Amino acid sequence: MQKETITILGCGWLGLPLAEALLKDGYAVKGSTTAEENIEPLRQAGIEPYLIRLNPEMEGEEITDFLQSDVLVVNIPPERREDIVEYHIEQCSSLIDALGQSTVRSVLFVSSTSVYPPVCREVVEEDAIDPESLAGQALLHVEEMLMQESGFQTTVLRFGGLVGYDRSPVNYLGTMKAITHPDQPMNLIHRDDCVRIISEIIRLRQWGEVFNASAPVHPSRRAYYGRAAEASGIELPSVEESGETAPYKLVNSDKLMKALNYSFTHPDLSL
Repeated sequence: MQKETITILGCGWLGLPLAEALLKDGYAVKGSTTAEENIEPLRQAGIEPYLIRLNPEMEGEEITDFLQSDVLVVNIPPERREDIVEYHIEQCSSLIDALGQSTVRSVLFVSSTSVYPPVCREVVEEDAIDPESLAGQALLHVEEMLMQESGFQTTVLRFGGLVGYDRSPVNYLGTMKAITHPDQPMNLIHRDDCVRIISEIIRLRQWGEVFNASAPVHPSRRAYYGRAAEASGIELPSVEESGETAPYKLVNSDKLMKALNYSFTHPDLSL
């Protein structure tokens, strides 16, 4: 039986290794980039490449063909700009319009745990109310827009802070003047787990869901950067002791682990 065709909108740091993993699993994969120079590397990786931009209108010569697939993975974080909320909503509106003419019936939207305010307690999927950051506000609006559409089913995946490979704490130690809020717990997830989780959602057809995806261990900033400094032999920056913990949230991923029967490859990112 032939496997589904999967389209990935955004084949960058996460989207490219995801595409490569899906290809190994036997799926046909289409992928987009916003840069001409990335077209050939995608093609050489076995991905059918497309030059697609959301400025905020969806632009590209072959949008219809790009969206002729079974599953769409939307992996485009909000752009850092003054009108971030309005702009991201316009991008999503344009995408939804294009999906109305497509064969896509399942959408996986890569979101973020920034949709949760720092309430100083554990948060679950239902706690995404009144995000503090503009990026979180933009993502929550778009989540709601996609989930309300009837032409396709959307699963929202809220990742913690993305780490792994070139996104290592070691890279930041040399530029950090001090470790602020040292006892603040962190919500992190390794790229390996991101790829595996998306692949499992597609394989198990877990559509119409909202999932948190953050490693179950929440190291403090002190432990995370301290262990990285020790392992790399880099001197740890000074630690600013404020006397109290900064506002935080502990992202609970139990729903995802139960639904997918999932065990994290990297449960503690401070190790």
